[in-house]
Amino acid sequence: MKPNIEISETNLKEVATLLNSLLADEYLLNTKTRNAHWNIQGTHFNELHNFFESQYNHLDIAIDDIAERIRSLGHFAIGSLRDFIKIANIDEENDDFIDKEQIIQTLLEDHEAIIRSLRNNIPIVSDEFKDIGTADFLTGLMEQHEKMAWMLRSYLEKNTNQS
Repeated sequence: MKPNIEISETNLKEVATLLNSLLADEYLLNTKTRNAHWNIQGTHFNELHNFFESQYNHLDIAIDDIAERIRSLGHFAIGSLRDFIKIANIDEENDDFIDKEQIIQTLLEDHEAIIRSLRNNIPIVSDEFKDIGTADFLTGLMEQHEKMAWMLRSYLEKNTNQS
């Protein structure tokens, strides 16, 4: 049964498509963050191991919230790795886990790519698709990514200042 929430089916479908793309990006970023958590080594191991765990726990919640938002709009959330890779805007990659700064830089760039995408899509969702609820939801996600990016950036600055 489709929701009767004064948003056209066409607009709901467009918003669900946008959210599925975001879901794919979040899933890939979550996987990269878990990979960093599992494989980090060397100095600051415990600090970074715990830091990455905290970040992927936040991403886990975001992933579930996005999928549930798609369902609340009457559409299906994608859920296969093949589909995620097909529609994601960020790349799947493996870093050299000896170079901690490169891993953190890669994660930072992915968070910032998601932030830029969200910032561009929020007015479209609100103004063009008339879905203020999803626009508000996306604003909250953007703020979460801004905080995670700030933490990653701060770690890189910390190391730069110590060198």
